[in-house]
Amino acid sequence: MPEDAAYYIDGVRSGNRKAISKTITLIESALPGHQELTYQVLDGLLPYTGQAVRLGITGVPGVGKSTFIETLGLRLIEKGRRVAILAVDPSSAKSGGSIMGDKTRMEKLAANSEAFIRPSPSGGTLGGVARKTRETILVLEAAGYDAVMVETVGVGQSEFSVASMVDFFLVLLLAGAGDELQGIKRGIIELADAIAVNKAEGENFFRAEKARKDYENALHMMAPRSDCWQPPVLTCSALEMTGIDEIWDTVLAHRKQMQASGALERRRREQARQWFDFLVEQGLKDWFYGLGEVRTLLPELTRRLEDGETTAMAAARQLLDLVTHEHERTQI
Repeated sequence: MPEDAAYYIDGVRSGNRKAISKTITLIESALPGHQELTYQVLDGLLPYTGQAVRLGITGVPGVGKSTFIETLGLRLIEKGRRVAILAVDPSSAKSGGSIMGDKTRMEKLAANSEAFIRPSPSGGTLGGVARKTRETILVLEAAGYDAVMVETVGVGQSEFSVASMVDFFLVLLLAGAGDELQGIKRGIIELADAIAVNKAEGENFFRAEKARKDYENALHMMAPRSDCWQPPVLTCSALEMTGIDEIWDTVLAHRKQMQASGALERRRREQARQWFDFLVEQGLKDWFYGLGEVRTLLPELTRRLEDGETTAMAAARQLLDLVTHEHERTQI
């Protein structure tokens, strides 16, 4: 990895795909020696960020997320936009690497020079969302991509994490697959800025229309994510490329409304603050468990807790007292 921040900054700004990939690899690196360089690169790129449409996409299993994203991406390129896809993969338990391989599932889009696809291993952090996805979005914006889509793995907390880093959160659903919410948590539906019933084609078209009305009724019973936007329910067919333009028009209408009301700026400010809080908490946790005294005492406390010799509260207090005592010693 080059050690000159200018290599990454200039390469990203010029749209050099090799430099963009290396910059993302640098950001994802857990090596301590890469952290300071990452800070320098991100600080250099920050003035060129913030202009892209940040779109999060999730959906039930079998809904056709990859086909939908590829179809939407190709359509946006036809409209003159540059598109980046961050597909957050579940990590391999053995290697920690991505195992879904979205480039193989989006062959046409991956082959287009105006598209950039990056499968990112989740590493088990943030409920399946790659910890560095937020910084990667900034890199892609600085590289000139004006539409950045983040695809979730569709399980657990990943939807909540993605919704906390995008401007627009789209939930893809199916018709005829159970009850109105198809087992999706109510909270995920409440995060939606729009719902799209996919695979509205052939004999399934009328079922999709019925599902659309059912979802509309369900949304009326939930509080919208924003006071200035009522999430619509749409239908589409990624396979037949119908309804795709309407979904993108909805994304743009939402952006226009949110910008006019100041809600977009407020959302991004709140997202930045939440991310700051998380990083501080994570940093404190890493520092705490890295203390020599903690590493020494933790195994014994864990054993005593598991053997029923102490309570979780007492064990935690004993461990945290190490920090208090260390602070008192430094003040003397």
